[in-house]
Amino acid sequence: MIRDADERDVVTLFMAPGTCARVAAVGLFEAEVAFEPRLVRFMTGEHRSPAFLAVNPLGKVPALRIDGSVIVENTAILRYLARRFPEAVLLPTVAGDIEDAHQVADLCYCAATLHPIVTRIRIPTFFADNPQAQASVYRLAVEAMIQALAPAERRLQQGPWWYGERWSLMDAYLNWVWFRITGAGFEPTPFPALIEHDRRMAARPAVRRALELEAKLQAQLEAEGLSFRPPAPPRQ
Repeated sequence: MIRDADERDVVTLFMAPGTCARVAAVGLFEAEVAFEPRLVRFMTGEHRSPAFLAVNPLGKVPALRIDGSVIVENTAILRYLARRFPEAVLLPTVAGDIEDAHQVADLCYCAATLHPIVTRIRIPTFFADNPQAQASVYRLAVEAMIQALAPAERRLQQGPWWYGERWSLMDAYLNWVWFRITGAGFEPTPFPALIEHDRRMAARPAVRRALELEAKLQAQLEAEGLSFRPPAPPRQ
């Protein structure tokens, strides 16, 4: 249950295992910022409760309570973390408005282009009410994802990370997309650079810590009988 909190000095990440809140968690671990994970139990409808809607009126995770405020939407959270903790170099320093605009566009590529397709691949039942239509949603989403991932594959063929030799939160967001779709039957073999990128990401200590945290939260949900397992991909 979401608890009211007045601890303005406590960094709190509202999250659920498997969701894109992982990206913010990786950022916090990379910056070595102590934070309190607050589990949101979607199976009980907690995301629609008055207490959580007071945190994020959209009823989504992640939401980050930090510095006496709450920030929602990954693009905003990641940019804030990068500016709040510059010593961690979570995103490249920009030299002006044009570079800043390109960096925003990069994050929006994950948040506004890839992420909506992820949902259709992962949970097509949200978008259609019969098996045939669900299979169609899944098939069309896979086709869209193949096209949408092509720029990322080309970019990662030029260097180990999105910005070349330097890791950034773009890599964390892109890797979360990869995790979600490959876990839902998306065929990875046409994307060898993304496969290698996933292996490099798995070796990062901050990523391991985020996955360990998610595992603990998942175990907590299972102990409470509140674990959510997405349906198997529709038959084509």
